[in-house]
Amino acid sequence: MSDLTPQSETPTPTTDKITQAARETIYLCNFRVSVDGEWLCLRELNDISLTPDPEPAHEDPKDPIAIERLNLMNMAKLSIKGLIESALNLGRTLDSDYAPLQQFFVVMEHCLKHGLKSKKTFLGQNKSFWGPLELVEKLTPEAGEITASVKDLPGLRTPLGRGRAWLRLALMQKKLSDYMKTIINRKDLLGEFYEPNALMMEEEGAVIAGLLVGLNVIDANLCMKGEDLDSQVGVIDFSMYLKDGGHSSKSAEGDGQITAILDQKNYVEELNRHLSASVNNLQAKVDALEKSNTKLTEELAVANNRIITLQEDVERVKEESSYQLESRKLSTADGVLGETRKQLKEETQLRLDVERELEVQIGMKQEMELSMKMLEKDICEKQDALVELRQQLEDLRAINQQLSHKSQSADASSKQKSEAITRLEEKINQMSGTIKQLENSDKGLVKQARSLSATAGKILQQQQ
Repeated sequence: MSDLTPQSETPTPTTDKITQAARETIYLCNFRVSVDGEWLCLRELNDISLTPDPEPAHEDPKDPIAIERLNLMNMAKLSIKGLIESALNLGRTLDSDYAPLQQFFVVMEHCLKHGLKSKKTFLGQNKSFWGPLELVEKLTPEAGEITASVKDLPGLRTPLGRGRAWLRLALMQKKLSDYMKTIINRKDLLGEFYEPNALMMEEEGAVIAGLLVGLNVIDANLCMKGEDLDSQVGVIDFSMYLKDGGHSSKSAEGDGQITAILDQKNYVEELNRHLSASVNNLQAKVDALEKSNTKLTEELAVANNRIITLQEDVERVKEESSYQLESRKLSTADGVLGETRKQLKEETQLRLDVERELEVQIGMKQEMELSMKMLEKDICEKQDALVELRQQLEDLRAINQQLSHKSQSADASSKQKSEAITRLEEKINQMSGTIKQLENSDKGLVKQARSLSATAGKILQQQQ
């Protein structure tokens, strides 16, 4: 596979043909796509037998379906890489008119359409990737908000428009990679919509889902109310990824990439520190709530014991009053009856007091149970928030590792460039020394020529 950048200044018919094709919109039908460094390389499928690619041994290099999957995966790599780099250099929130973002959605649409099964309808056969995207709502309940928002959008009349709106909303929520991994892991459900050799059913789909994690570093604000998503033509524009002759030097571009990566790394580290502080604060609050919960539990146990003791006292008072009433009936009628009535009133008053206190204790118990339920609910919410923050922290750590790997690779490339510059300076010094030697030898030859001419003049004079 050859690079599209001409290797010499003299144009050839082949390079002229490729340059003309680079300025136009090309479809993924007669070309193989691969990545050479950071540039796109194309060659026609008729040249496969002459210059074969280093492909995996288990794939047939002439299988058109495998070639399509490889083409789409390479285009996805280029589109995602170009979108991330341009967004970081731009330094602001992306909108719907941003060309690399539009091309990314076109590439994703082609990836999701690859190998779709045709469904027969009243109007004929129909292929739409809206069906597989609806599976995300069943597998991940939090994706139901996106699906409901897509269905409520005005002006969307076709499944294709709803699928395009779903991709844009998922990108804005920075959940596109998670949702794609969710449906790719359930190939038993995807088999209803895709052929067995489709991109979403093979390992290329998992690779693309992993690449989508990098899009979490960009921010997008896409307005879809006035956008006609039903009738847009999804054509991949290869001219955005082709290398031209007037491209700037790679050293300056590498320095810009290193600066962007370092800025992004510092931002992620600062965000990581903030998240760690938030996690520590939430953990302290959880510990305090657990201590207050333990204290309230102990107080509730003491109150229950006190209520049981009061109930036993009431039963004992009842038994004693009934026993005393029966024993006093045997004594004299008037005196004993008066004393009994007086004691009965006292006992009745005591019983009422005990019942009032019992009701107060029961009310306190109910209030404590209610406060316990509220505390348990609050603790559950805090724990859920803590789990989400830990998940975000893990995602940021993964992004930080990727950025560190990129920074290391950029450092290595800058070292190679500096070594090449050093070798070129040494060659220049050698050439300057050679030039000086040639100038000295030239002066000596001039002197010899002058002496020879003088000698020849003398000889001629002597002959005359």
